[in-house]
Amino acid sequence: MAGRGTGPDFVEALARGLDVLTCFDAGHRAMSLTEVAAAAGLARPTARRLLLTLEELGYVRSTGGTFALTPKVLDLGMAYVGSLGLWDIARPHLEELVAGTGESSSMAQLDGSDIVYVARVSVPKIIALRVEIGTRFPAVQTSQGKVLLAALSPDELAAALAVPSRAGLPPYIGRPADQLQRELTEVRARGWALAEEELAPGVLSVAVPVRDGGGAVRAAMNVTVHAAETSRETLVQEHLPRLLRTAGDISAEWALWQSRPHVEVPRGTGDGSATA
Repeated sequence: MAGRGTGPDFVEALARGLDVLTCFDAGHRAMSLTEVAAAAGLARPTARRLLLTLEELGYVRSTGGTFALTPKVLDLGMAYVGSLGLWDIARPHLEELVAGTGESSSMAQLDGSDIVYVARVSVPKIIALRVEIGTRFPAVQTSQGKVLLAALSPDELAAALAVPSRAGLPPYIGRPADQLQRELTEVRARGWALAEEELAPGVLSVAVPVRDGGGAVRAAMNVTVHAAETSRETLVQEHLPRLLRTAGDISAEWALWQSRPHVEVPRGTGDGSATA
């Protein structure tokens, strides 16, 4: 892969770093150093330096001897979400949900022990939390994070929680591990999660999973309210049913999008023939 540049300003080191990023795909979500070196066509020492650099920058994480991308690749032009087709599908549904509830709604994915926001439709509120695309919060303090953590296997959950948070918030004095396990078991069973003033005073949210065509939980979406304006009962009894329907519609449309046939039609030459 690397070594193909011809221009005088070609930066080989940058090209190699991009080679490392692009060697990960749906069939290779996590790879060892040897696998990355082979896939990127690099020597192991070079691949190792690049992986460690990308890890320090936050684009790659390492767990148990393997490397994987993080949602921070969203910073490179939203390619991470755009390639899935999820935002194009989710946007009109999120807008309809927000119009119906009068509350903000967001979508997030898991990155280690944090969630990272990948989509959002908001309304002006008194909630004292600045949230935008790329914002991260500790997963255990959020309804979306609980949904995403509940979808993990025991080994995956332990690995995720072992990753230090990069949300930049004060250390969280949370619930004991056994209490968290019980809560996640309940979330898994009922299909939704609640967070009551765990992230900030007055902030309540409820979240549900968004699934891909194979039924795997790939994201979570929520409705967030302020306790001074909206009660817990209203959030659960009125907003949650709307949220569940919306997530179901998004998941169904995403499954159809993922299963679509794709044919690339060659560009015509202008004389009725086609070129390859």
